[in-house]
Amino acid sequence: MTERKLAMNFHRSGTTALVLLCLLWQPAAWAQGYPAKPVRFLVSFSAGSGTDTIGRIVAGGMAQAFGQQVVVENRAGAAGNIGAEIAAKSPPDGYTLFLVNMGHAASVTLYEKLTYDLVRDFAPVTQLASSPSIVVVHPSLPVKSISELVKLAKARPGAIHYGSGGIGTPTFVAGELFKMQAGVDLLHVPYKSGGEAIIGVITGEVPLYLAPLSTALPLVQQGRLRALAVTTIKRLAVLPEYPTVAESGYPGFQAGNWYGLMVPSKTPRETIVTIRNAAIKALNDPGVNKRMTDLGYIIIADQPEEFAAHIRSEIASLAKILKGLRVN
Repeated sequence: MTERKLAMNFHRSGTTALVLLCLLWQPAAWAQGYPAKPVRFLVSFSAGSGTDTIGRIVAGGMAQAFGQQVVVENRAGAAGNIGAEIAAKSPPDGYTLFLVNMGHAASVTLYEKLTYDLVRDFAPVTQLASSPSIVVVHPSLPVKSISELVKLAKARPGAIHYGSGGIGTPTFVAGELFKMQAGVDLLHVPYKSGGEAIIGVITGEVPLYLAPLSTALPLVQQGRLRALAVTTIKRLAVLPEYPTVAESGYPGFQAGNWYGLMVPSKTPRETIVTIRNAAIKALNDPGVNKRMTDLGYIIIADQPEEFAAHIRSEIASLAKILKGLRVN
């Protein structure tokens, strides 16, 4: 082989090796430079909802961890499915974070024509927290306990209305679960959002709401709503005087919501790790931690694989509860 051919072969092999080296180095370099611009934090429920509340708390903490703006964007509608579709179709570059909750797992059963797949179109980052619900009534409803509520509902079947943030939302699931276990006929009034639902019960438009604790707690403390029970298995440290629905005659009753971060599928693994690290740092911040625990949030902060398993489990269990309630 001539010296010229040897030189050409060396040049080609060297160029190939350099290209391969660049391809291998690119994800790591990308992760190190991420985020280089503001990050969108997509919340698929309205301002003032329990999901919006935790979203803004966590987004603020993540902005500090990133050293970059994290901008909350509310894209509400269709029980959170409008925002989910937008998130699913966003570029997998780490600049769109999606705040998923239990309602999205319920939508898998309730909505036949979803334009996204919760498992296939997203990559899990971490489950941030869970939040119980609290059974609240307008002060004009003449009940002060779960047993009195059930007694009144059985005496007046179909006459007591309960509000929710819409079909498929966690407040709807909690209401339907209570109806099933208590054996009562309550009339469902779906609002466009959780914020509208809480206004509905404050004004007395509906007398009953299984509300997110984070939304209802300040109103209970102000005396604007009457609390009957919480939906956890054990009593809550922030409201130790209120019994659980389970101890009020319905063993095993548990309802509420959970919240987690997801990103579009095909987001680089290194970027997901960076996002999760920022989320965990935010949750461990004393100020963020206190705000969340004061509102009754229970911090989870699990691994992506654990969160993925949780989502699959929730889809399966909610399908059993919601079968026969398909929206379309």
